[in-house]
Amino acid sequence: MGKRRAGRELLRSLSKKQKKHLREFGEEHPFYDKLLLLLLLHSCFPFQSEDSDKSSADSDSETEVEQVSGYHKLLATLKTSPESESEEDEDESESEEAEESEAEMDSEGSQETGEAEGGEEDKNDVQEEEEATDTAEQIPSQEQADGTDTSCDPRHGVIEEFTDVKHESEFSLETNFMEEESGDCNADKRDSTSSQALPEDPFKQHMDKELEDKEIEKMSTLPKTSSQSQWPRLGQLIFSSTLEKHKTLKADKEVDVKQLHLHKPLESTWPRVNKQFLSSVDKPSDSPFSPLQRELFCVMNSYRDLFYPERNALTNGEEIRHAYCLHALNHVLKANAQVLSNNTKRRDRKPGTDTDDCRDQGLTRPKVLMIVPFRECALRIVHTFISLLEVNDKKKIDVSNKKRFKGEFGSDPEEKPPNLKRPEDYEAVFAGNIDDHFRIGVAILQKSMRLYAPFYSSDIIIASPLGIRTVIGAEGEKKRDFDFLSSVEILIIDQADIYLMQNWEHVLHLMKHINLLPLDSHGVDFSRVRMLNLNNWSKYYRQTLLFSALQDPQINSVFNKHCFNYAGQVAVRNVPLTGSISHVVVQLPHVFRRLEAESVTSVIDSRFQFFTDKVLPEYRDAIMSHTLIYVPSYFDYVRLRNYFKKEDLNFTHICEYTKKAAVCRARRFFLKGEKQFLLFTERFHFYKRYTIKGIRNLIFYELPTYSHFYSEICNMLKATDSGVDATWTCTVLYSKYDAQKLAAVVGIDRTAQMLQSKKNVHLFVTGEN
Repeated sequence: MGKRRAGRELLRSLSKKQKKHLREFGEEHPFYDKLLLLLLLHSCFPFQSEDSDKSSADSDSETEVEQVSGYHKLLATLKTSPESESEEDEDESESEEAEESEAEMDSEGSQETGEAEGGEEDKNDVQEEEEATDTAEQIPSQEQADGTDTSCDPRHGVIEEFTDVKHESEFSLETNFMEEESGDCNADKRDSTSSQALPEDPFKQHMDKELEDKEIEKMSTLPKTSSQSQWPRLGQLIFSSTLEKHKTLKADKEVDVKQLHLHKPLESTWPRVNKQFLSSVDKPSDSPFSPLQRELFCVMNSYRDLFYPERNALTNGEEIRHAYCLHALNHVLKANAQVLSNNTKRRDRKPGTDTDDCRDQGLTRPKVLMIVPFRECALRIVHTFISLLEVNDKKKIDVSNKKRFKGEFGSDPEEKPPNLKRPEDYEAVFAGNIDDHFRIGVAILQKSMRLYAPFYSSDIIIASPLGIRTVIGAEGEKKRDFDFLSSVEILIIDQADIYLMQNWEHVLHLMKHINLLPLDSHGVDFSRVRMLNLNNWSKYYRQTLLFSALQDPQINSVFNKHCFNYAGQVAVRNVPLTGSISHVVVQLPHVFRRLEAESVTSVIDSRFQFFTDKVLPEYRDAIMSHTLIYVPSYFDYVRLRNYFKKEDLNFTHICEYTKKAAVCRARRFFLKGEKQFLLFTERFHFYKRYTIKGIRNLIFYELPTYSHFYSEICNMLKATDSGVDATWTCTVLYSKYDAQKLAAVVGIDRTAQMLQSKKNVHLFVTGEN
């Protein structure tokens, strides 16, 4: 009865507009609903208003005004309460909004019906969400006022992406000082800064060197001089530089951590973090590096550019990742320590004695850019950073937004189908979260790390080529930004071979936009900016570390044409003695046919003409059925597919864009012999690794990018039991411009003979006892 009576009283208190809205929509208007709630609170808790009236009467004599202000105070507390909650639970609310936005694509209709049935409670929820969005809309204006990055913000682009603005002041280099770092870290920094004062410190030596205009002119006009050296683990190294020859770098057999000028926390944490890669078979020594890491870090720490084309996801991938993470973190900690110590000097300096000796920054804050192919790689890098910064289990560092990061970059083991059988190298490359569209800013101070930092407040940016390309944009686009790349001092491109399978244009686009003068100042203090950045010489100081699983002309081109480091370049150039053809287990004749081409640009047309005029006619006969044509380039695949349609040949095709049903249909047609030819792209094989059954004749339109793909495809012939060994054939097309790929398949000695020989056809037979 009490509830009914209260309901009647509420109904009587409604105005005509409220009653009309109630009749038409079956619910109260949200605006009036809030007023009713305020009236209920006012009637239930009269002591609050009396207290407020008393306190206001003490301060002011006008009681009427004070009653109105008390009402507005109550209204203000109601309005601000969801805002404060949304600020406290910022991570959870934004992640829920992202999930809801994804769910909207699938179930818009169900949401609409749910909203219609929701009644007054749903309306209150909608009201709270509107207030939350009002507070969220206030954030970008604050970001723009602070000069932070809003390019990744969902309100400034199509992609919904979270950036942490809440911890801006805590991680600002301008407002922090050396003394504010408490405890041992303060002493560590002082010790490290005193050791950095020595001229031997590679960081100071590289960044403090002042180049002259003549040297810059030399580097931009004169060719590089090169010299070779043989190292125990890396093998043959080629050192190249335009300036005068530096001291020849020698591989240290034993490395003392103290001589490497590591920042103080890393000296103690690195041996513990790297323990998993140290072999117990080696002689008992205190070296915290594996033989490969020792030689790689020797080059990295000299701030020369490095190209290492023997990275293997199965064997040495994690070793290399730990090595370059140590180098990147060491560089950032030293640079930030220099800024913080100079902040202290400037604060303690007398007003009249302002000098120009505190130039310690770039035009923008990001110092290290790390390009990796998948989210799993970024996850492992961040975990390595955290473990390197944590001195022990008791001294955990504060990592903001860690839970969100694990949710977005981690993977669910249940998502992977259990019955898939793939090669070990495939499992190693495609482990974890393999999303290739991401970017994240990381800000680092001694005891804390900030994930999802805006780019202009980040020390390290970890991104995929596609993720960084969408921020850079293209000419003519309104919303594009690449100023944050202006002062990158270390560029790390890991697993460069995978970008050949993704889109190599993204890498080239990045290299064209790195180390350019920014279009905006972004709130920088020009009195602190190094002269090398003001002179637009940043690219001559940038160190580029390039890691790949193979040597490819496109990767070589980036290293040779886009790396201008004054310290020089170091490239590992080991030639393969035995090729992947030795791993072919089936008895198969391999016919290598050389085609002639005048230039690199004309080889594409020459290959097509050679194939259509001389190779394809031999396979048109019905006897030569079950022919698989392996095509590395998608453009060549499209060209061949159109030609086959024009010639009305009996064929089917599979590429990386083919739907699953069409793939199954094409495989079945090919196995049963209903289709004579199967066009098959390399990228499909890279991403799927299906075993194609029914192959009797193989044509490699071009040599594979990955040499082990050659033996994998050839070994597919044994997958069909009905096949007769004597009828199997394999034809490979190559030119003199395919020397690197050819050497990886047949070995360096045979490659030299095949390219220099007057004969255009060469035969190899595998599988013989």
